Amino acid sequence: MPLYIASLNSGSNGNCYYVGNENEAVFIDAGLSCRETERRMRGLNLDMEKVKAIFISHEHSDHITGMCGIAKKWKIPVYITPQTRANSRVPLPPEWALPFEAGQKIVIGTLQILAFEKYHDACHPHSFVVSDGSINIGVFTDLGKTCDKLEQHLSECHAAFLEANYDEAMLANGNYPY
Repeated sequence: MPLYIASLNSGSNGNCYYVGNENEAVFIDAGLSCRETERRMRGLNLDMEKVKAIFISHEHSDHITGMCGIAKKWKIPVYITPQTRANSRVPLPPEWALPFEAGQKIVIGTLQILAFEKYHDACHPHSFVVSDGSINIGVFTDLGKTCDKLEQHLSECHAAFLEANYDEAMLANGNYPY
């Protein structure tokens, strides 16, 4: 069964990635409003009803803006670390929040999602590999520098979403926190 992948958006104005097969799909991040996510899904002929889970990489607004709206409207659980949930300051109802840990494989239908920690200026950031058992899709966002885990997981992927906008001069001279 083939895997379908789509970047609904990538960048500082919102991040949302779709990975799925004919039966189920997951979002990695939900940085667009529910309405905008639905619009983009329709434009790509993707079915919101196939989305069975949202995985959150970290608490920055461009990764969580639509999290609560999508979860509530579509009754989709959100996989989020307790640290990320606490730092998001978003009122995600406890019944929709499912914790995960780095290295833990989470099974959603026939999809397996593996999270691993990454470097980023967030409290507990993660990247993800989504697999159907034979094809691996990486979702590696907000990359500033690589680590051994990233290199290992990237080498195992058949395709990957890479998003990096690291600029040392901009960080040193801008209004960004350390």
